[in-house]
Amino acid sequence: MSDERFFEFCAANSDLRIERKANGEIVITPPEGGASGSRNSTLNAKLNNWSSEDGTGVAFAFSAGFRLPNGATYSPDAAWVRRSRLATLTQRENERFLPICPDFVIELRSITDRLRPLQQKMVEYTENGARLGWLIDPSDRSVYVYRPSRPVEHLTNLTTLSGEPELPGFTLDLTLVWDPGF
Repeated sequence: MSDERFFEFCAANSDLRIERKANGEIVITPPEGGASGSRNSTLNAKLNNWSSEDGTGVAFAFSAGFRLPNGATYSPDAAWVRRSRLATLTQRENERFLPICPDFVIELRSITDRLRPLQQKMVEYTENGARLGWLIDPSDRSVYVYRPSRPVEHLTNLTTLSGEPELPGFTLDLTLVWDPGF
């Protein structure tokens, strides 16, 4: 399916969350549960607040699609892209799935997600240009930190997580993610 046809397919099925792997396989993910939805909202609010104050980039929620250099089209739970990179895109490119890999991505594991495919997706992000990626797994209060050409860090029972040096000044209070508040 061409990029244009895939975009049209997604638009015609806008009630579904659809991604496409590099090999062309279409993946449809179920809606999140309440706890995951609340956690995701918190992540996006924190990233957006920091991004607005920092001003060097733009934050995106899970509804934004990114077409990676390898041909995959993914919608990370939260993402951030430097403004200088976005400035190189045409108006049409900005209105469709962005033809770039985010500089920073967050994937939040929900109870319907299997860990291994998420880990593979995080590797794919870093292989395609992401400078930093966090895979957050509330089920065991762990975070996997991905950076290009570096081993994955597996951290557990953190209360805060820093985006330094890639995202100066961005710190996520994980206690808000571990406990969705209800």
